[in-house]
Amino acid sequence: QVQLVESGGGLVQPGGSLRLSCAASGMMFRIFFMGWYRQAPGKQRELVASISSGENTNYADSVKGRFTISRDNAKKSVYLQMNSLKPEDTAVYYCNAGGSATGYWGKGTLVTVSS
Repeated sequence: QVQLVESGGGLVQPGGSLRLSCAASGMMFRIFFMGWYRQAPGKQRELVASISSGENTNYADSVKGRFTISRDNAKKSVYLQMNSLKPEDTAVYYCNAGGSATGYWGKGTLVTVSS
């Protein structure tokens, strides 16, 4: 079955960087639309960044210029490079394959931005 496993979360100071990884299995990764979502305490889950099979990317306004999504089809992985992190970026970050409505989800990785 399809599995998505996120890694790379942790505690980082404001202004710092983290790189999240999502390893996929059980799917033809290269054809999937992939996304990173996040959910902060008390808030709804929101799309952070997405990348199509053709490597077209899209970002939430709040992360444009700071976050970069990329994919490696050979490794069946998608990445989220997060720079200039802010306390408001604190959330559980989820990897998604195939869109939020009918796609697959990982279990999430916690990112905490705090001094």
